[in-house]
Amino acid sequence: MSSTVSQYLWAIISVVLIVISIVFHEVGHGFAAYRMGDTTAKSKGRLSLNPMKHIDPFGSVILPLILFLSGGPIIGYAKPVPYNPNRLKNRRKGELVVGLAGPGANFALALIGAGIAFLAELLFSVDPTIGYWVWNIAAQFVIVNLCLMFFNLIPLPPLDGSSIIAPFLSEKGMKSYYKVQQYSLPILLIILILIPMMTSFDPVGWYIDNTAIRMGSWLLGM
Repeated sequence: MSSTVSQYLWAIISVVLIVISIVFHEVGHGFAAYRMGDTTAKSKGRLSLNPMKHIDPFGSVILPLILFLSGGPIIGYAKPVPYNPNRLKNRRKGELVVGLAGPGANFALALIGAGIAFLAELLFSVDPTIGYWVWNIAAQFVIVNLCLMFFNLIPLPPLDGSSIIAPFLSEKGMKSYYKVQQYSLPILLIILILIPMMTSFDPVGWYIDNTAIRMGSWLLGM
């Protein structure tokens, strides 16, 4: 297999893995909200594992593909699962649980991927080719999920970190935080695009390397 064909094949595999990971991430949010008393996601059919109900064409396919081909960290997003915080049994606790549920789902998938990679090592002695493909796909699954988990923990809307940090703030802190939120998208774009373009430093890449990649290496025994 030529290097070009192999690269495109891995790009397709990566998109499939990120779509699976994003779907479970969003369903995790919706299921947590449902368990905490809000039926919005369930009533809108967003507790389904059907990818078509969650995929955002740019955020779930095009962006991850561009990042993969450019050698950047594989991150992406889906259509957010709707929920009404006013319907939660305990709003502060509920928002924290719902916020953590998405990254938590990705961490669980990363552990499953690490388990598959471990089992794949046993296949090398039986069939090196199958063992190679299974291990590499499982390893990619681990990295994809850890990248999604840590990226979403950044405390800027619309990322999950914003809903996780909010319950720990005082009323005064919440008001100040909500004022900052209106500038969150420009801040995120500056961090993701402008700073790396204008300097030699990529803050998100550095963060992902020192969190997701390090944890992935540890889980995979590398």
